[in-house]
Amino acid sequence: MATNRFLIAGGVLSGAAALLHVVVIVGGPDWYRFFGAGEQMARMAEAGHWYPVVTTLGISAALAIWAAYAFSGAGLIPRLPLLRTGLVVISLVYLMRGLVLIPAVLINPQGIAGLNAFTWWSSLIVLGYGLAYATGTWLGWRAMAPDQAAKRPPLAA
Repeated sequence: MATNRFLIAGGVLSGAAALLHVVVIVGGPDWYRFFGAGEQMARMAEAGHWYPVVTTLGISAALAIWAAYAFSGAGLIPRLPLLRTGLVVISLVYLMRGLVLIPAVLINPQGIAGLNAFTWWSSLIVLGYGLAYATGTWLGWRAMAPDQAAKRPPLAA
């Protein structure tokens, strides 16, 4: 099976995002503010409330699982359950989150100029993640079929 560079890239990006979320917890309230979590999350973190930590760890765990699905689809790790379904869902979530930019521009009376930097950049970045997952899933669809998993050659060490 050929290497699926799109899914590998998607997995690396999701893994990096998962790690970044853990780093935000360690960085504390200023990091929550810088990365766009909002003032309320930053204030809760300042107060030592459990909610920002649990929420951020949950997001980090989801992103790590998504990375594993990308690596599984690329054939780098063993096949995960519902692989193709999972990759389609992950692609859609990333794409929908990225495309939130369109209604944000349309709803905002100032258009693009009225968007804050977090909405603009996070949407574009996540759209890139979604395109990597969707393209990789499309290109590797046949190779990821359940009956094809047994035909995969063992990975070289």
